[in-house]
Amino acid sequence: SEVLAAEVVAVLTEAMATLRAIWEEIGIPEGQRLERTRTAKSHIKELLDEMVAEEENLKERLLKSIELCREKLRSLCEDLQLEPFVTEEEGTILEREKSLRTRVEVLLKQKWDRKQELKNLQEQDQDLCDILCTTPFSIDAKAVPSLEELDRYRRHLASLTAEKEQRQEEFVRSRQQITVLMEELDHTPDTSFEKDVVDEDVEAFCLSTDNLAALKELLRQLEARRAMNEAACTELRSKITQLW
Repeated sequence: SEVLAAEVVAVLTEAMATLRAIWEEIGIPEGQRLERTRTAKSHIKELLDEMVAEEENLKERLLKSIELCREKLRSLCEDLQLEPFVTEEEGTILEREKSLRTRVEVLLKQKWDRKQELKNLQEQDQDLCDILCTTPFSIDAKAVPSLEELDRYRRHLASLTAEKEQRQEEFVRSRQQITVLMEELDHTPDTSFEKDVVDEDVEAFCLSTDNLAALKELLRQLEARRAMNEAACTELRSKITQLW
């Protein structure tokens, strides 16, 4: 930088010497030459003052950016439930500003990722709750979830998924038995529940505990009717045999 500063001085000195030579060759009087020199000095000073002002503005913007980044970091650490970020005071203004801005971008990405995962988990949760007729997982959708909360949510959904699969298997097994019994008994579904059991798609059937209990009760009733029919048939066959 010292070498460049010396070169700037040399450029200015050379330019002023050239101007003086031109003025002498033209024959401009000494007084006018002094006035022109003052004008040149004024132009140079204005240019340098403008450059200094621009660099001062840049410095102020960087310092404001540093302070803004610190405020954002404090807010993001609170949102993400992290330890307060300790800012480094070493290094140049540019280095500190870049370091803080990079850290803000990293935490903003973490915040967005957590919110996005929470949204995806809630969508899965709602689908499972619609099928199982259960209450959604209790979590503040407006706040940024912690890693522990997301982990608990994932484990909760894994448990719900396993429960859904178990209930679906139970539904399919019971429906097959019910369908066979209805055919044997020549029974046509006459209630909305019976129609849902026979016609409803597995994914569309509400697998609530009440519905599964009603399903078991329907199966029990049909089995009881078949047992009664079998007992009546046995008795009638016995009488026929005796009569024969």
